[in-house]
Amino acid sequence: MHAPRRVVVIGYGMAGARLAEEIRRRDPAGDRVELTVLGAEPMAAYNRVLLSSVVAGTMSQDAVRLHEHDWAQHHHVDLRLAATAVRIDRSRRQVVLASGEQVGYDALVLATGSSAWIPPTPGLVAEDGELAEGVVAFRTMADCERILESARAGAPVAVLGGGLLGLEAARGLAGRGNLVTVVHPAGHLMERQLDGGAGRVLARTLSGLGIEFRIGQAATNYLPGDGLKLADGSHVPADLVVVSAGVRAETMLAADAGLSVDRGVLVDDALRTSDPRVHALGDCAQHPGTVSGLVQPAWEQAAVLADLLTGTDPAARYRGTPVVTRLKARDVDLAALGEVHVDVDCAEAEVLCVADPARGRYAKLVLRDERVTGAILLGAPDAAAAVTQLFDRGAPAPSDRLALLLGRALPVAASGAGDIPAAAVICKCNTVSKGQLVSAWREGARSMSALAERTRATTGCGGCSDQVCGVLDWLNTQEPAQLT
Repeated sequence: MHAPRRVVVIGYGMAGARLAEEIRRRDPAGDRVELTVLGAEPMAAYNRVLLSSVVAGTMSQDAVRLHEHDWAQHHHVDLRLAATAVRIDRSRRQVVLASGEQVGYDALVLATGSSAWIPPTPGLVAEDGELAEGVVAFRTMADCERILESARAGAPVAVLGGGLLGLEAARGLAGRGNLVTVVHPAGHLMERQLDGGAGRVLARTLSGLGIEFRIGQAATNYLPGDGLKLADGSHVPADLVVVSAGVRAETMLAADAGLSVDRGVLVDDALRTSDPRVHALGDCAQHPGTVSGLVQPAWEQAAVLADLLTGTDPAARYRGTPVVTRLKARDVDLAALGEVHVDVDCAEAEVLCVADPARGRYAKLVLRDERVTGAILLGAPDAAAAVTQLFDRGAPAPSDRLALLLGRALPVAASGAGDIPAAAVICKCNTVSKGQLVSAWREGARSMSALAERTRATTGCGGCSDQVCGVLDWLNTQEPAQLT
């Protein structure tokens, strides 16, 4: 019998942790793969998607942890925490750690993720290169701890960045009783995922939750203990500045090792870098079929890479992921997918748009050849569930477009869950279909927590919770024999 291949994963974030799980799912005893995972942080992997809930105080640090403390031991994984890789020696096939230790590999996987980008605003960075006093990024669990230590109830806080993460941080801090002002240089919020109309409705909704906005304004200076000066000469008082202005892929290790790098580490459909013995996935990888910064592509990549590294399916390939963006903010329901910047008068597409700013609702639907190619659903959870299913399946949209846009088509509550095809993906983050939920229920998973443990549904962004609950309610009204 051949000795197992030595696979080393650099990174124990969401992508690295998922890859380790997927490898052991295919090779439980480690007969084919001797697995080493190097994590730079001193703690177990955690769900970065839910950090805003930690800031808000609605979830504990333990609740967002992906693995128990003894997970690695029970799954034959050599897990090393606080182990920072500083160099890759490709000729000798070794990873050099900050401690000087060298770890040999037959196959290497880069899952180094991304880091917060700090805008060049004077005052944000101290002379020693560290963030100035009163400035915190929003990217890691350690960042959350610093935010919670610094954000006293009632104190003014400025959030730099009105993108997805910035708004989640702002909502969490406002929920804790802070006076939050979001400073965003673009013309509207979440400009990558929303059009101007949706951005304005979202700003109005969040304003009603106690968040103030300075949109279209750039910060020109930061004074510790005072706040931010803006381009128009105005001032935003802030005891704390939370920076969430974007992320940059961590590519330094790859570049120093001579691998091909652009915005990320370049990979092909087998997730191979320019060195076929080195792979990359997640936020650090650049594949033409998806965007970085979202969890679903990383988890789909992990499944493909686990197939390849274990030899389970040598033909496995990653072809890309059509992503759905969800805002994880209490009292706000927002989903955006596909083409969102198509105008209603576009001749090549069918575009519908309904706006109800006073009630925080905005719905936009883009169709080509009778199929959903883009949508923005704000304050319309029923419509979001139906539209997302159509988008995932590539199925023709109902002829009554308005009913679809208003959430009156393809319901996913208990009354309509039986009409959903078994192949329909309910949890996009974990690619869990209705059929998998039914199978897990048959095997004894009769509660939300049991379904989550068995299938991983709801453990990503959490945006599918209502849909999973609807399927569960429907299942609990059925006789097992009826579920064919």
